[in-house]
Amino acid sequence: MKAVASVVACLLFSFFTMAQKTFNPLKLNISWEVVENNYDKKSQSLTALTFKNTDKNALPASGWKIYFNSVRYITSVLNGDVKVDHINGDLYVLSPLQNFQPVKPGGSFAVQYISTDWVVNFTDAPIGFFLEWNGDKKGLAMPAVNIIPSTKPKQYLRSPDDKIGLITAEDIFNKNKAISDLDEAKLPKIFPTAVNEELQPGEFVLAADVSIVDNANCENEVSYLQSRLKSLLGSALPKSASASGKSIVLNKKEMAKEAYELNIATSTVEINASSPEGFFYAIQSLLVMTNPAAYASAQKSIALPCIKVSDAPRFGYRAFLLDVARNFQPKKEILKILDLMALYKMNTFHLHFSDDEGWRIQMPSLPELTDVGARRGWGDELQMLQPSYGSGADVNNKTGTGFYTTADFIEILKYATERHIQVIPEIETPGHARAAIKSMYARYVKFKQQGNMAEAEKYLLNDLNDSSVYSSAQMWQDNVMNVALPSVYTFVERVVDDLHDMYKTANAPLTTIHMGGDEVPAGVWEKSPVCQALMQKEPAVKNVDDLWYYYYDKVNKIIKARNLFVSGWEEIGVRKTMLDGEKKIIPNPQFGNEHFQPDVWNNVLGWGAEDLAYKQANAGYKVVLSCVSNFYFDMAYYKSFDEPGYYWGGFLDVDKPFYFIPYDYFKNAKEDNLGIPLDRSIFKGKERLTDYGKSNIVGVKGLVWSENNISSERMEYMMLPKFLGLAERAWAKDPEWANEKDSAKAEMLYQQAWSKFVNVVGKRELTRLDNLSGGFNYRIPTPGLNNVNGAVNANIQLPGLQLRYTTDGSEPTIKSSLYASPVIQKGTFKFKAFNSKSRSGKIAIIEVK
Repeated sequence: MKAVASVVACLLFSFFTMAQKTFNPLKLNISWEVVENNYDKKSQSLTALTFKNTDKNALPASGWKIYFNSVRYITSVLNGDVKVDHINGDLYVLSPLQNFQPVKPGGSFAVQYISTDWVVNFTDAPIGFFLEWNGDKKGLAMPAVNIIPSTKPKQYLRSPDDKIGLITAEDIFNKNKAISDLDEAKLPKIFPTAVNEELQPGEFVLAADVSIVDNANCENEVSYLQSRLKSLLGSALPKSASASGKSIVLNKKEMAKEAYELNIATSTVEINASSPEGFFYAIQSLLVMTNPAAYASAQKSIALPCIKVSDAPRFGYRAFLLDVARNFQPKKEILKILDLMALYKMNTFHLHFSDDEGWRIQMPSLPELTDVGARRGWGDELQMLQPSYGSGADVNNKTGTGFYTTADFIEILKYATERHIQVIPEIETPGHARAAIKSMYARYVKFKQQGNMAEAEKYLLNDLNDSSVYSSAQMWQDNVMNVALPSVYTFVERVVDDLHDMYKTANAPLTTIHMGGDEVPAGVWEKSPVCQALMQKEPAVKNVDDLWYYYYDKVNKIIKARNLFVSGWEEIGVRKTMLDGEKKIIPNPQFGNEHFQPDVWNNVLGWGAEDLAYKQANAGYKVVLSCVSNFYFDMAYYKSFDEPGYYWGGFLDVDKPFYFIPYDYFKNAKEDNLGIPLDRSIFKGKERLTDYGKSNIVGVKGLVWSENNISSERMEYMMLPKFLGLAERAWAKDPEWANEKDSAKAEMLYQQAWSKFVNVVGKRELTRLDNLSGGFNYRIPTPGLNNVNGAVNANIQLPGLQLRYTTDGSEPTIKSSLYASPVIQKGTFKFKAFNSKSRSGKIAIIEVK
């Protein structure tokens, strides 16, 4: 029997080897489509993958596995000839069963599977497919999946209660109807909107004959101004000891730290401020007054209107977060974003550099963090992390693999500091920490093999005997540090000190480190021997929930010892307790006076925690409003199959950050997380912000999480122009419509302000963004269309963009007819909006018969 088995094994090996040599996985085309949402009347979806063999050889009946990433948890497969298993995170494997038949050339096989929740747009599709032959750990690339759009209600309606279908051109037209097309000459000159600007007669001509007089000793700011004006004028403006002839003069004057005055007369530009920050923001106002065309090519002269401006920011903390852990962004993109932030007076860059899927800053003391944790591919996890978010099998991919060297990060810090932007690094702990955990485990194995157990265990982040079972929000089963291990705190101290040294070298300010704290799942630590031992040793730690407070108490001491304070997600400021036998979350009194600064994200309308930010501020926490409903820019713009992005927190167009009211965001909430007009009864009994609480709202933050940002272009698309609404709300004073008690008058005031904002953006800032730092791939809105008695009307969210159309069904180009007034004609109308670079957005279609 052994001889027979050996012969069979040899034959199978030979067959698999032959199949590997003859079948090309790149010839196995893949398509995916939604079959039905609310399948079997449950909160789940039925979708289908189809694999078509275009190779000249057959795909064998066995000996292979296909791996892919899916953000939806797959619960079951309807086919009887294949199975799909969850590995970890968003990684799955599809394998043939015994009754699977070979797929001949030209043949295909389909896999229908059920997954949790809904499927609404193309970013819900599985991605990152690669094939592995049994016994060979090398993953072989497969084609990108062809995604078939959903067109039927059962495909795009999430449930019978879903009242929102796919957004149509007419829906867009109706939403845009209240926007007025305003005369550009009458628009505000400063953006974000200044506290006060008074236009004066005349103009100041910027040209090579202008000198700069620095009476304020602001060498950095003057150098910056010279550099920016050189790019706009083609020549550098000289410095002068005194004002003679046309000049830009910087004078010291007592006022608030970031405040400034900008007075432009026909022969002099006077800038008054008390600090380098104030002078810097005055310079940004000067720059946004320049003709946007100068950003495309240098002008010999630029005319500036004479004006008097007095200005200061509403919030001292004006922040933007970029996630580079899930999908990496190169250094040049970070510098580009810092330029954008500087122009629009944002002063805090939150760099989310570590998470489950990647660690992106090189640590001199712990090289494994990037040697292992900055690499994703298919292989040994002692050398790299597993594929996530479609990064694929190749470790040389550009989104899953990548990091900033120590020198890179110091360069980023210097660049930011020159622009008065503080960089806040985030060390995700104790959850969302898989990249760090796996890196430190690889370090453990290396030193253990050398027989050096002290060094092996020094930075170990997981209890090797822990049998706890849990699953995180992103489906990871091993992504939480074990906070009972002393080595966890040794690790935190080491990383904090490495970061501190980099900031010192860069001469960059460091006041806080963001220590994460979100989404630690149920079940964690429950079966850990070291946790059980700690509970017996520490009287204050009675259960696994208490481990949370134990951890942040120790982390707080580490951070405070370095003259810093703790930032984190909202969970750092909450405590679990019981009320009438039910679990309840309250602000944690233990840390209320410790200057903990939580980013409160969960105001999801309909989830029940809409007032959490106000509760924490009223309890003494220094709250950053990072609300998902208005500031998570990775949310899709609206419900359309071809719009990228998530939508669990609601759809998020450029209006949502603009209409956010920081001190009363209940007031202007308009739709729930499903996009349905809001039932305002959800605010009944919710805690309002007290005057004391207002003093604890330190600012606002826009965020781009990067699960779907597979390129810099996609990231910019999700970020812009939403970012401009954030900049306006962070800097500009509280608008009239936010405080008006008469609802009809408030709506009128809002619509006036909204029209002014979108005209400024569309007619000035988009043209500037077309060329700033090489140009940004902002989203160009889709035109709105309607048909009234055979006349086609078109409008656009951002006036200033060109609308061009065809009537024969062809795709519009920059040479197509320019829309100026209603068109009376039969045919298939296709419209597109074009920017100053002739780049276009998506097509809007309407039929006239």
